Amino acid sequence: MRFSDIIKRSLRNLLTSKARTILTALAIAVGTFALTLTLGASNGAKDYANNIIKSNFDPTELIVAKDKNLFSQQDASKPQVYNPSFGSVTTFGGGSRQVEYLNNADIAKIASTPGVSSVQPNITVSLQYVTRDGQKKYIGTLATYNSYQKPTLLAGSIPDNIPNGQVILPQGFLSSLGFSSASSAIGQNIRLSVQNNTSLNSALINPFATSATQDSSKSQESVFKIIAVSETPSTSISAQTSLYMYSNLNVVESLNNYIYSGTSSYQKYLEAYAKVTDGSNASKLNKAQALIKKEGYSVQSVVDTEKLITQFISVIEGIVTLFGLIAIIASLFGVVNTMYISVLQRTREIGLMKALGMHRKDISWLFRIEAGLIGLFGGMIGSALAIGIGTALNPFISNKLSLGTSKLLIFKASQIVILIIVLAVIAVFAGLLPARKAAKLDPIEALRTE
Repeated sequence: MRFSDIIKRSLRNLLTSKARTILTALAIAVGTFALTLTLGASNGAKDYANNIIKSNFDPTELIVAKDKNLFSQQDASKPQVYNPSFGSVTTFGGGSRQVEYLNNADIAKIASTPGVSSVQPNITVSLQYVTRDGQKKYIGTLATYNSYQKPTLLAGSIPDNIPNGQVILPQGFLSSLGFSSASSAIGQNIRLSVQNNTSLNSALINPFATSATQDSSKSQESVFKIIAVSETPSTSISAQTSLYMYSNLNVVESLNNYIYSGTSSYQKYLEAYAKVTDGSNASKLNKAQALIKKEGYSVQSVVDTEKLITQFISVIEGIVTLFGLIAIIASLFGVVNTMYISVLQRTREIGLMKALGMHRKDISWLFRIEAGLIGLFGGMIGSALAIGIGTALNPFISNKLSLGTSKLLIFKASQIVILIIVLAVIAVFAGLLPARKAAKLDPIEALRTE
């Protein structure tokens, strides 16, 4: 019997028992629905993580730190030995630990590494306040602008090299500083103030010192002209970074030096960005990374950062996938049960087919293909429902999670096709036992069955 004829006969047999076929397929569809949504959510989460990385990090740069534990988990069960030359940072959860900082000598050493074209310390300045005439004072952060970020602008433009005294204002500050629109802010002046940390220390020692005295002696206010207004990005690393103002490295470094002048943190940096010549070439990037590590520094590439972010996503994906697989395995027992009942109901038919010369192998394939088609139908139904519902809910989810143009659920045709084919193949194996029983039936005994 030709294989195509076996498939046609299998389809006819399934259509004869429509209700049983649909119910068994729906059982498989439940697990397929969960797996399809899991794949979509995993794709969406990884795509969003990739967008965050691409929007905030230059893939041709390496993130360099002096502290060996900065890019790895540190044992928090034991106290850290105090080192007066180290600085301290606040960890997640409000704790504190000491870290070894980079200094200008380290920056120069990294810059001299073969393959490294430039090194820029990672500096963000915590402003005392930002304001303009007639408006309240607000806290803010000034960071170094990196042309790779390419922010979406609501108004204005950004030159290749931002001149001193000019700043990019984030959208979140517009209404607070009294601007009616982004375009009305262009060319206007704002005032940024920074306070020297020695004045903060003296305030802790002498709580009776007045803020007015501290402001006049240890604060510096500078006027900046707004050259551009950046739209609030949906791919910020955190909510705080969406309110960062940006200027050139010289300005940010100068203000940072003023803040830490006279303290142990003066001209010390937690991280630096080392730009690699032809860093888009993975081999050259890895070579530069190895050379910097050899000098005793801790180095992380954008690929390493991406792996760190997606690691958690992969764990969640694995857990949800496991539950989906359990649902599918449970439904496959339904396939076995359905096929056994089909064999029992069609015993006389099987006997007749054998009497007419149909081979045992063909009968076995007949029932296995029926099982496979049930798996195929279940997979198609489950996937179609997941894609339909997921596509309809995507705009709502993106809006609720503030994902911007990103989608939480991204379905890839190749993944869906492979999933359905795998389910059909598994269903074929689930039908092996009933098919074997049908193939072994004695034709004479089968024909005698009522």
